[in-house]
Amino acid sequence: MEEKVLRAIQDDYPDEFAWCYGCGRLNEDGYHLRTGWFGEKTITIYTPRPEHTGGIPGFVYVGLLASFIDCHGAGSASLYLHRKNGHKVGDGVNPPRFVTKSLKVDFKHPTPIGEPLKAIGTVEEIHQKKYKVYTEVFAGDDLVVTGEVVAVLMPKTFRKE
Repeated sequence: MEEKVLRAIQDDYPDEFAWCYGCGRLNEDGYHLRTGWFGEKTITIYTPRPEHTGGIPGFVYVGLLASFIDCHGAGSASLYLHRKNGHKVGDGVNPPRFVTKSLKVDFKHPTPIGEPLKAIGTVEEIHQKKYKVYTEVFAGDDLVVTGEVVAVLMPKTFRKE
């Protein structure tokens, strides 16, 4: 049985911000990535499908992997700040939303299609509105991708408080 994230920060994003192709729960065509706590780290789990094939048959398109790191990073920053503000997923308070300032991805090994991928993140606060998330992606026990996202709190002009 595949593991899954039961309480994801994306479940609490307001509807107007739930359309991301990577993590938007309202985007019918998207990946529906879900990020939750894994002890003091964060986790996102996703199993690529055959249509996510890249340049090598049987292996994942690198764009999906970059999206995986990106959405995991933004979701992790949101989880971290939500907890820092005294809240938890599902408590009825809209979590903070982040946008990506920078994204760095290093591909370590070809990533197989059909195997669950686990993104494990560590959040570092750079500033009260800026967070760096270091992510390792595993296919089984194999480290296949690493990444770093700098996420910035969405400007107030775009979010509802």
